[in-house]
Amino acid sequence: MSVEAATAIAEAIRREGGRALFVGGWVRDRLLDIASKDVDVEVFGIPADRLRPLLHQFGMVNAVGESFTVYKVADVDVSLPRRDSKIGRGHRGFEVTGDPSMSIEEAARRRDFTVNAIAWDPLRDEYLDPYDGRIDLLERRILRAVDPNTFADDSLRVLRGVQFAARFDLTMTPETKEVCRRIPLDDLPAERIWGEVEKLLLLAERPSVGWALALELGVVDRMFPELRALVACPQEPAWHPEGDVWVHTLLVIDQARTRIDDLDRPRQAAVMLGAVCHDLGKPLTTAVIDGRIRSMEHEQAGVPPTLAVLDRLNVHSIGGFDVRRQVVGMVAYHLAPNAFYKSKTPVGDGAFRRLAQKVDLELLARVALSDCLGRTGTFDCSGIEWFLDRARALGVEHAPPAPLVMGRHLLALGVAPGPEMGRLLKELYERQLDGRVTTLDEGLAAARDLLARPTS
Repeated sequence: MSVEAATAIAEAIRREGGRALFVGGWVRDRLLDIASKDVDVEVFGIPADRLRPLLHQFGMVNAVGESFTVYKVADVDVSLPRRDSKIGRGHRGFEVTGDPSMSIEEAARRRDFTVNAIAWDPLRDEYLDPYDGRIDLLERRILRAVDPNTFADDSLRVLRGVQFAARFDLTMTPETKEVCRRIPLDDLPAERIWGEVEKLLLLAERPSVGWALALELGVVDRMFPELRALVACPQEPAWHPEGDVWVHTLLVIDQARTRIDDLDRPRQAAVMLGAVCHDLGKPLTTAVIDGRIRSMEHEQAGVPPTLAVLDRLNVHSIGGFDVRRQVVGMVAYHLAPNAFYKSKTPVGDGAFRRLAQKVDLELLARVALSDCLGRTGTFDCSGIEWFLDRARALGVEHAPPAPLVMGRHLLALGVAPGPEMGRLLKELYERQLDGRVTTLDEGLAAARDLLARPTS
């Protein structure tokens, strides 16, 4: 609907003597035959005091950036060409004013990369491309800064370049790389960093391309020292013939990306972040023991650096789903599925139920399988399927079992609220997790038995 609405807006603007062009990501995606819902329209030849009343005929007009004249109407962002003046440090240090008299070439110069500086006239079906963005996108397959002299004004462009390179399989030009390396990144708020990292992880088919570029540009060194520590951290060749922990992690990230399309966005984010962070404990624990490279207890050691990364991204809950808790659980227990399978003594149902208290077992299995397959060579990963089948058979693949005995049941047995009730509920739930209590009646019988015992 937004494309039709944007075209109708363009027709109305033409009747008033102006010209409206589709700009930015929608045009790039159109050239790549990628569906895109969000349409940005740039209006030339009509001043702000005439533009807003004109837009009212299409519905409610909300001013997104009144100072530089951006309006949202009918799910379309409509703006005047913007003139930026750098007045302070960082990606927000601009004074921005709308200028309908700007030329199309001048308006396009303020954009980050040539592939995003292409405009399209919906009424003439005509591309306006003063910086050869179409050739860069479709033929050269490169990511090139429109204006190297002003590119550095917005530090967020470095992270945008990283995710664009991965999403659209583009190679950043050496000149643009050099500019990116010189741009300070310490002014970026966590929310903006996460916005670009999330796009890299969820929208690129091979997020490893972006992470490799981020390392090359110094982004990993400056923003994610916990990840930088993975570079050159050795692994036992028999188990990891692909190389160091960084190389392995990139393979795992790409494997995980193939296993999230059926999930909602919060769970997609959790799985991908779990893949990124799963081996952060290895640099802290890796040592040569009996002639072999080992990383003993690296899962638990990975929790503090994982929390540091999540803090830097300000990732907590997304859409009511506790992403942080799940990521920490995946890192701390990503070896559990195979360990359960290979255990010399049978792993009881209680172990599955208790692990389900710490992490979603299905999401954990996705990360564990990605970890197992994120290597060169051939390895047997069938144990993870066994693990997930067991979890599903017990009904705990997403959560532990709900307690059978509740506080209200103990109240009916004459137990007053307080520490004693809490102790009883905990004991009864532990029995339930072990499988010794399987029904409410069995739980109440166990409660009566515990209450009948003399207290010490």
